[in-house]
Amino acid sequence: MGKRAVLLFAGQGAQTVGMGRDLAEKFDSARDLFTRADEQLGFSLSEKMFEGPASELTRTSICQPALYTHGLACLTLLQEQVPDLEIAGVAGLSLGEFTAHSAAGTFDFATGLNLVSKRGSFMEEATEATEGSMAALIGGEEADIRRLAADCDVDVANLNAPGQIVVSGTREGIAKVVATAEDYGVRIAQELEVAGAYHSRLMMPAQEKLAAVLADLELSEPTLPVTCNVEARVVKESDEIKKTLVAQVSGSVRWSECVQHFIDQGEDLFIELGPGRVLAGLMRRIDRKKTTLSFSDVEGLEKTVEALS
Repeated sequence: MGKRAVLLFAGQGAQTVGMGRDLAEKFDSARDLFTRADEQLGFSLSEKMFEGPASELTRTSICQPALYTHGLACLTLLQEQVPDLEIAGVAGLSLGEFTAHSAAGTFDFATGLNLVSKRGSFMEEATEATEGSMAALIGGEEADIRRLAADCDVDVANLNAPGQIVVSGTREGIAKVVATAEDYGVRIAQELEVAGAYHSRLMMPAQEKLAAVLADLELSEPTLPVTCNVEARVVKESDEIKKTLVAQVSGSVRWSECVQHFIDQGEDLFIELGPGRVLAGLMRRIDRKKTTLSFSDVEGLEKTVEALS
């Protein structure tokens, strides 16, 4: 297998108790990164990652910095184990877009950790101030689902893969979506167990607060192609990166198109960094011919390194 790949970073919902623990136990570089995160945040993020409880790790303000730190620890180990790996580009699902930008050098680890910690806190505040939910829709045409969302006064949150779209909004609106989805050609409509209506207009207070934080930052031009969630294109300039990261909080995640960009560029190999293998599952729906390796622990790292050798 060739040593050229696109890196994909996991988003909120992929977190799992125990994430990163065996990496920290075996590798000094991973342990050092977790220690840096603990010291910067002023509490033991690593303890919440390694020991839980799940209810604490699932909190938006905790899981976002946890996934960010874990994803970059995985990247560090991958580069140590496969130093000649050529990274063709990076993409991240929702929160993972921040991890992707850190991987591409748009900002350093500490700056990114501060951003995702604040983003998570802002979004947690927004969920506590609203009554929101989300629903996954399987089957159906995008145009019909957009009509369904409009009729129920909710927003299209994620275009994850062909035939898999997530909508987000008030609990009342999501209940209406689930009840009427079949009339719009949707095969399965299932409400998700989430704390709030992410990537919807209910997140506007969080979006405005994040915009204020990003406004004062100096960002570097990425050294790798990074596709942005809301416009599904490569972003390079500081102002457009800020704009797209801000808009993403309430805007639609066009994940399928983000990945398709790299497929259209001729890329065949993708590596998912993060727990859960969610992105590998979506890749099978986007293009079954492409290879996706995934790892989040020592065993997965070893298998990935072997596959790349």
